[in-house]
Amino acid sequence: MITGTTEVFGCIAHPTSHVRAPQLFNKVFAERNLDKVMVPVDIPPEEVEAAISGLKALGNFTGAAVTIPHKLTLASHCDRLSPAARITGAVNAVRFTDEHQMVGDNFDGPGFVAGILGENPLGLETPRDHFCEKRILMLGAGGASRAIAAALSKQDVAALYILNRNQSRADEVVSLVKEIAPDMPIDTVTGASLDKDSYDMVINATPLGLSASDPLPISLDGFAAHCLICDIIMKPERTSWLADAELRGLKTHYGRHMLDYQLPLIAEFIGAYSD
Repeated sequence: MITGTTEVFGCIAHPTSHVRAPQLFNKVFAERNLDKVMVPVDIPPEEVEAAISGLKALGNFTGAAVTIPHKLTLASHCDRLSPAARITGAVNAVRFTDEHQMVGDNFDGPGFVAGILGENPLGLETPRDHFCEKRILMLGAGGASRAIAAALSKQDVAALYILNRNQSRADEVVSLVKEIAPDMPIDTVTGASLDKDSYDMVINATPLGLSASDPLPISLDGFAAHCLICDIIMKPERTSWLADAELRGLKTHYGRHMLDYQLPLIAEFIGAYSD
């Protein structure tokens, strides 16, 4: 029940039709009988500055999860950033202080890695072998890609390759990771030079798949039978790309796990589950 004292949290996105955070948080709020609610907050890109100024001024708006396409933009509007957010230049959670400041952090990378280890999609005896000495292809160079790349720098991967339509953005991801992990084997790759059958994992960190009319992030023709196909799209849960992979007999890892496994971290940061 919403009351006059209800503490409000948000999930900032555009559009908001794909977000899952409100239903997950509100379920916990109800189970714990907390006077709190999370609502979708649809902010068009051109209205970010005005919207954030308004959210800072609200007395009962405590914090928010942040998703596509605002992870990079909101980082630039934060008054303070955690080390992870500063390194990646992106946030996926913000909290608002009594001094009307916005503080940002990023849990996408730890959430993705924890999701793989926890779900163990390949059924490995040692789940870390999903990453150990594996060649990984990352599609996209936005906020989620940067966060996941940074998290993968802490895993013993054989190599990480970034494929993006905008080459300079892909170069930025490589430079970013090299700053925090100089010995990380990371590089960019182009579609023309793609050796598909050499990869053990492919991660779609682009928005392609949010809409049924979207083209596939990349054709799965030519990828090896052992290659794990990972998406970060949360809704629809089974994207066209994942469906195509499964029809081909390839193992898949769904985007919802990235949020599920970072949910406790986000909740603690924005103060969602505290009494």
